[in-house]
Amino acid sequence: MIVWINGAFGAGKSATARELIELIPNSTLFDPEVIGAALTHLLPPKHLAEVGDFQDLPIWRRLVIDTAAAMLAELGGTLVVPMTLLRQEYRDEIFGGLAARRLAVRHVLLAPAETILRERIADRELPPDLPDGEIRVRQWSYDHIEPYRAALAGWLAADAHLVDTSALTPYETAVRVAEAVGSGDAATCAIVQTPEPTAETTAAGVLLFDDQDRVLLVDPTYKAGWEFPGGVVEPGEAPAQAGVREVAEETGIHLDEMPRLLVVDWERPVPPGYGGLRLLFDGGRLDPDRAAGLLLPGPELRAWRFASEQEAADLLPPVRYERLRWALRAKERGAALYLEAGTPVGG
Repeated sequence: MIVWINGAFGAGKSATARELIELIPNSTLFDPEVIGAALTHLLPPKHLAEVGDFQDLPIWRRLVIDTAAAMLAELGGTLVVPMTLLRQEYRDEIFGGLAARRLAVRHVLLAPAETILRERIADRELPPDLPDGEIRVRQWSYDHIEPYRAALAGWLAADAHLVDTSALTPYETAVRVAEAVGSGDAATCAIVQTPEPTAETTAAGVLLFDDQDRVLLVDPTYKAGWEFPGGVVEPGEAPAQAGVREVAEETGIHLDEMPRLLVVDWERPVPPGYGGLRLLFDGGRLDPDRAAGLLLPGPELRAWRFASEQEAADLLPPVRYERLRWALRAKERGAALYLEAGTPVGG
């Protein structure tokens, strides 16, 4: 199990985590800050200068997942992780990657009043040998209060178990967290446990359209970026049937007919991914009544929306958008297309 202690910079995550490992038997502290420090020795300075935060580096997020999983495999027990996560897509990626390894995450948010938080930042003891002194570090913490406030008003409060630490010491906070974890009040984060592939996979997506010919896109909780309804084809399952099954599971829409194939796209393996075939089918147009019957987001989906082709270009990762673009052209022409990495091959 992982106890992820979230909160704004200066909320007392690290101090609480140090106390918590004394209260939870067989627990170990893992601070992802060490991953960021290691990357300063592993990545070229020019590459590091392109991001404002280690969390913006895909390698950092991947190494946090892999390191946490490796530590639990080595040590067992409970891993206590003090780390601020304010971007929901990063939370999805990291918690989804952990869930894929069957690692339960208890998400706890330390939430002191903002006036208390600002006082703690001002009074925080910092190492004397910081390159730019205390001003830079304190300003960094102040600058992240607004993103924290926005996340708290949006997804964060609903996602985590809140502990108001305004009047609590780190030890008292740790006691509250330990009690919440032990009692189940800090429940396992509801991320779908989609196992990571160990070989090439075949995945089937289904394009569904509204009466304005906009395409339905979904925002999964277990990976970053918008996607089409669909998923991995199970062994022995027909791809079109897999698409129909996934549409029903994710959206509540039960298709009356097998969808028509639009594109077959070969996704090349890019470590740590294995690639494979990605198929897109035409699920047809949903009349207003059926579109209104779409399920609200459940454990698998954070949101859904209908998007025009132009809007989809801003929502989908580039390869997925190219797959959509060519699927729409195939729909217009009435003939399926074969793609490799989103580019048509063989006319």
